[in-house]
Amino acid sequence: MSATSPEQPNILFFMPDQWRPDFLGFVGSVPVRTPTVDRLAASGTVFTRATTPSPLCAPARSCLASGMSYRKSPVPNNGVDFPIDRPTLYSHLRDAGYQVGSVGKLDLHKATLDWGLDGKRSMSDWGFTHGLDSEGKLDAMQSYLKNGRQPRGPYMQFLAERGLADLHADDFRTRDQWLGVEPTELPDDAYCDNWIGANGLDVLDSFDTGRPWFLVANFTGPHNPQDVTASMLDLYAGVDFPPPIANTTVDAPHMQQIRRNYAAMCENIDSWLARYLDAVSRRDDDRPTIVVFASDHGEMLGDHDQWGKSIWRQPSIGIPMIVAGPGVSRGTSDALVQLQDLAPTFLDLADAAQLPDADASSLADLLYSRSDATGRGAFAREHALSGLNAWDCVWDGRYKLVLDNGEPAGLYDHQSDPDELHDLLGTGDPGNNVAIVTRLLGAASTPV
Repeated sequence: MSATSPEQPNILFFMPDQWRPDFLGFVGSVPVRTPTVDRLAASGTVFTRATTPSPLCAPARSCLASGMSYRKSPVPNNGVDFPIDRPTLYSHLRDAGYQVGSVGKLDLHKATLDWGLDGKRSMSDWGFTHGLDSEGKLDAMQSYLKNGRQPRGPYMQFLAERGLADLHADDFRTRDQWLGVEPTELPDDAYCDNWIGANGLDVLDSFDTGRPWFLVANFTGPHNPQDVTASMLDLYAGVDFPPPIANTTVDAPHMQQIRRNYAAMCENIDSWLARYLDAVSRRDDDRPTIVVFASDHGEMLGDHDQWGKSIWRQPSIGIPMIVAGPGVSRGTSDALVQLQDLAPTFLDLADAAQLPDADASSLADLLYSRSDATGRGAFAREHALSGLNAWDCVWDGRYKLVLDNGEPAGLYDHQSDPDELHDLLGTGDPGNNVAIVTRLLGAASTPV
């Protein structure tokens, strides 16, 4: 295997935080504007039933880094750091000859809340050769205040140098993290996602054109709070969004503004994707570029009177996932893919060694319409598993079984009840329900 063979493509991975899969223009269910992602979707493969292995930042990103399902990965919650001695997707790409870059929040040592003022702490240990690791939205404020109003990461250091650190920290300290819709007082260029976007373009410019590169841009939006800038606040003025499912706690006008702010954050990230694609097209690279767009988990955004993530409902575990590039099949796939599947996929594309003990599956067969005749088995997952702390859920694309400490706690039929309003346990045909539960329990105990 040649470490830098021409077949190794460049890989650009856009990974926003907490992006619902329905908040994409081409999906058509909400009036959000994402023209760049829409063009990407039209030119590649859209996975319509993609889910996260765990709807929380650190566990999800640990699963991605290790190529493991939630119950097998080393990070059960946000209070545990990814072990520094474990191989990662990123170290295997580096070992295959890649320049490996990252910008934004990696969340691989979320429990520690110390990124180094230059964002370099632990980067080389994880396998990165370029870039910086930075604070997430609430982590920036919490780490700053807990450290006596001294920065512990590169974003707050940047704000401190601009005289904006206290302004930002006090805003987040006093703002309702779910319902606050007032704009931030930060100027546009100091807004965290814009700072991440600009730094990522610098990383891209630093790559040698003669060697393959991998760059993941970890944006902090559209994660709560809804802290849009003044210029973003009116992007969706007068635009009406569908109300949340089964919401009884927030009045309609306020809910509209929450969703407008969320959409504005999505549109802002989409505009950065356009700039990155333009920058890629201007480079004199001697190899093609694969572009991937996915999120770590979803966002309830008021559905079922819930906010954020961390639960088993579909807006929480569902994620967008799009892959495009030369040779990638165009169209949609309803395969039960999960975020961690991107790890073996990237390593497959890079002609790199796979991760030890990983249980994820490469999507290369789906992306390139490869048959079993290639010698690689086609992607054939029949059940998707997600979990966090005491709960798990297993989904076969129609039925979802929710488990609490291993015991059945809910059963939903997405064919007749896509909004998960009616728990089948204790209702309907008892014999049929028992058969479904038994089958899904077996899948949960022996995951594909």
